[in-house]
Amino acid sequence: MQRETGAHLWDAAEAAKLVREFAGGKTEAEFNSDLVVRSAIERQLEILGEALKRLRRDDADTAARVPGLDRIVGLRNVLAHEYGDINYEILWLATTTEIPGLITILNDLVDEARGAAGL
Repeated sequence: MQRETGAHLWDAAEAAKLVREFAGGKTEAEFNSDLVVRSAIERQLEILGEALKRLRRDDADTAARVPGLDRIVGLRNVLAHEYGDINYEILWLATTTEIPGLITILNDLVDEARGAAGL
């Protein structure tokens, strides 16, 4: 793994964990009606997407092991640049169905990066 890989993976994993935490126990209706929660989740998804974009740039081999990476980076681009066109149903589905499994994969990759760095 490249030197920057661990940092990008850690940033991505932490952002994904915060998405899960912010959404925890909420219904879709609560998510849609709570601007603060929605904004917090949007921000963490931007960070997640940016970290994975940088991972793809710096270590394509490791990035290829992250399922849905291109979709996550694409979502980040929509959040950052097309913020008026956000589909909150898709955002909720990503938050509740994709993030939990992604956290496991990212944590495993973070552990692997730590091992490769001798930490």
